[in-house]
This record gives sequence, C-alpha cells and structure tokens, in this order.
Amino acid sequence: MTDSMFNYALTNPISKMLDKDRYDFTRKDLLRVIEERQIERIGFHYTALDGKLKELKIPLSDRRQVETILAEGERVDGSSLFKGMVDSSMSDLYVVPLYRSAFLNPFDSGSIDFICRYITKDGEPAAYAPDTILSKANALFQERTGLELHMMGELEFFLISENKQQIYQANRQHGYHAAAPFIKSGHILNEMIRHIVQTSGNVKYAHSEVGYIDSIRSDLPEIRGKCGEQLEIEYLPRPVEEAADNLVLGRWLIRNIAYQRGCVATFAPKIEESVAGNGLHFHMALMKGDKNVMNKESGGLSDQARKLVGGLCKYAETLTAFGNTVSSAYLRLVPNQEAPTRICWSDLNRSAMVRVPLGWARLENLASEINPQEKERFQHDRDRQTIELRSPDGSASVHLLMAGIAMAAEWGLGSPDSLKIAEDLYVTGNVFKEESLLNKLPALPVSCVDSSRLLLKQRELYEREDIFPKGMIDYIVELLSAENDENMNSKLADLPADDRLHATRKIMHRCLHEQ
Repeated sequence: MTDSMFNYALTNPISKMLDKDRYDFTRKDLLRVIEERQIERIGFHYTALDGKLKELKIPLSDRRQVETILAEGERVDGSSLFKGMVDSSMSDLYVVPLYRSAFLNPFDSGSIDFICRYITKDGEPAAYAPDTILSKANALFQERTGLELHMMGELEFFLISENKQQIYQANRQHGYHAAAPFIKSGHILNEMIRHIVQTSGNVKYAHSEVGYIDSIRSDLPEIRGKCGEQLEIEYLPRPVEEAADNLVLGRWLIRNIAYQRGCVATFAPKIEESVAGNGLHFHMALMKGDKNVMNKESGGLSDQARKLVGGLCKYAETLTAFGNTVSSAYLRLVPNQEAPTRICWSDLNRSAMVRVPLGWARLENLASEINPQEKERFQHDRDRQTIELRSPDGSASVHLLMAGIAMAAEWGLGSPDSLKIAEDLYVTGNVFKEESLLNKLPALPVSCVDSSRLLLKQRELYEREDIFPKGMIDYIVELLSAENDENMNSKLADLPADDRLHATRKIMHRCLHEQ
C-alpha cells in the first residue's frame, strides 16, 4: 500500500496514522494509537433491542488494562439492554470490540470508540441480539447461494431548528436538492458528512430532500413552531453486516451533531400531513467475489437479480414488521407520496415497492460525451447496478430488517417460484393512476396490528434454520400489537378536519425519537 491511499481529507484518522486499512487493524495497532494520541477513554457502542446505539465509557490508566479491554471486552447487563427478552437471573453479557470499527470520537477528543458484539457466558454470540440474527441470516445466504449480499441505506431525516431567517424562504414540498440560500442547514449537513465518512468511510452523497415545514404545529415544545428541513445521507454499498452497523452509527452521529447545534434531528416516518415522510430505502446488490452479478451481459437484470426481487415480494408484507414499526409509518405508506402501498416492482418507478434505478448499464465514460477534450478512458472496476426496496422508513429496526431482507434474498435465489412471482408483479407506469392495476396487486399492511398479525401467521419465514429466535418474533408481535392502530386511517378520515389534523399530529410526533 502507498502512503497516498490513506491521505485523503476525510480518511479515517486511525487509518491515516497507521497507514493501514481498517480491516487490518490489530490490538497492537490500537495500542499504538492510544499511546501516541494520549487517549484517555475507550468508548464501547452496541445496538440494543430498541435499535439505538448504547455507550460504555472505560477510563484508561495502564497498558495492561488497555490490552485486557481490547482483548476481552467488558460486562454489561443484558436484562436492561434486552428488557422483556432476557431474564435478570441470566443477564450478564460480554461486549467485545470489533477492531475494524475503531474511530476517534468526534464529540470527545480523549476517546477511541468501537462497535461491539455481544458474547454469552459460553463464549457464543448472543442469539437474541439483533446483530447476531443478522450475522446468522447473512451466513445462511452466503452458504446457500455462494454470493455476498451488499447493501446501502438512504437515511432521511428532518433537521428541526428555530426559524430565525425569514428571507429566501423555501416552498413546501419543493426542497429536493435545494441549495443555499433556500436551504439553511447545508453547513450542518457538511459536518454530518465529514464525521460519518471519518468513522465509516461510507457516504455516497448527501442533499436536501423534498420535505420542508416553515412552522411545525405540535403539542411537543421540543419542535412546536420550529422550522423543519428534510435532508438525506445516502451510503455506499457494503457487506450487509457492516452496512447495518454503519447506519445505526450514522443515526447516532447525526443526532449528536444536531444536538450540539441546538437542533433536533428526527427519523420519524411522518412529521406533517401532505409533507414527505422519512423513508429508509435500501439498495442491494449480489456479488460474486468482486463481480456484481445483477445484470446480464446482453443487458437487463440477470435471473439472479430477478430471483432477489421475487424473494423481496414474497417477504414484503412481513418485512414491514421490522421496517415500519410505529403507527405513523402507516400514515406515510399512502398513495401519491412516493411511498408504496402495493407489492410490485418496476424500472425507475418511484411508486413501486421495489425499483430498479439507473445503473450505468452498457454506458461508460459519460463525461467524455460532454468534455470532448478528455481522451483518456476511465477503467471501471465493477458494475454498479442495484435494486431498491422503498417500503421501510425511519422507524426501522435496522439489523432485524436487514436480516429479514437477507432471508428473503436467500429464499428468492433458492426457490423455483421466485422468477414467476417477479414476472407476475412487474408493473410499468404510476400504479396510483391506474386503478384496475392497483386493485390486482397485493397490498402492504395498513397498520402495526396488521403487520403483527401477518408476522405471526408467517413466522416460519424467519424462524427457519433457527435464524430468528421464537422469542424475538413474539417480542416484535407484542410490540406492534401494543400500537393498537387497527383501522387507524379510516378512523382518522371520519373525524372533522381540525380534529383529524390534531389527532394525526399526535400520532406522528409521539415517536419523534423512537429509533
């Protein structure tokens, strides 16, 4: 490796210092960083049952202690982190650092931080931990298919702040890719990008999104009367387990940066009626070594990619149990909001549940077309085609949802029925404008209760091969059922206009910080 490989402005500072790729970090490397940078603390982070990143601060006093922490991890109370799933009599877990995840904490200059994995008293990964479930699902996928599943997420969120500048006002529902001065939060978005890239090296791009609210109406003092600008940070494809960790870490970084700036960042599925909601779209690609196998050489999606689509369509109505976990999620999944309500797929079409975006198929060196002075050909190292699942939102339990997606992918690639499912559910045009087509397509669930009922009925899709523990399915069903939102949309529609708006906002804003 050359020095220049670790000398970009946003390269992980630890990689720069060690002149080493993060995947090659060793305990000796990390000890060097701690000693040379005079690090005072190690921060351990791990995803709990609520989907949020937790934190343990460990002060450092001597080399032997540091070596022990890096080699063995620490103890935590599993009955608190997994309340309702782990009994207090069997509560101790080890949290052990994942060396490749090491980063310098941007909010604490004296701390080096890690993502951790949960290990039981028997030295096994904790079966009920979301990251363990994802790891098992991914292992099953790789073993059965001989492929790797790479994924990337699109984190959409509202940045809510005091509306101090009444000039260059943005227009409602016209914020997509808006630039300053019409968008006021660009400098904060830049800070978020910088810290996410330096911790995970994993941002594709960022921009303002459609949603804009000049004055939020709410019962919550935290956001009442404030301005909301919708932003998006889209990640680069990574192996599925790494992608999940990066998304959860990204949400933690975004919230902390917003807090330091006196703002609120929320991933809640919906903030205001008739304003775009916060989706969490997932792109995925099938890899054979370094080769993307999503396209045929002759053009169009490969049979493997179509089988992946078929698997997603088969699992779609139960994936909402992990990807749309609060009542307000089903205020987002309504027609004509670029959010799906039916199980189908299409090319480029944002009204479909699964979309095939542009992937530079059979096109290359596009810049040469508009820059004729450029004579040197750019050599591509891989195909960039993905497919996009558009139903999940900001309430998603990231590790569990991605585990479900991996199982859907494994089923699709292994089932003789998946190509036929994909063929039957392919659509063209805007499905919301063709009523006859819309009525032929299977519907996604319309409430948390609906999702819980379907998950209970089809739990074997997830419990097969002992990937999802039975206790986890029971827990998710209970959590969804507790939302008590059956027939929510029809009940809201029957209310007088002012009462309906007030009731809708209460539902939307009660989950401001759920995930």
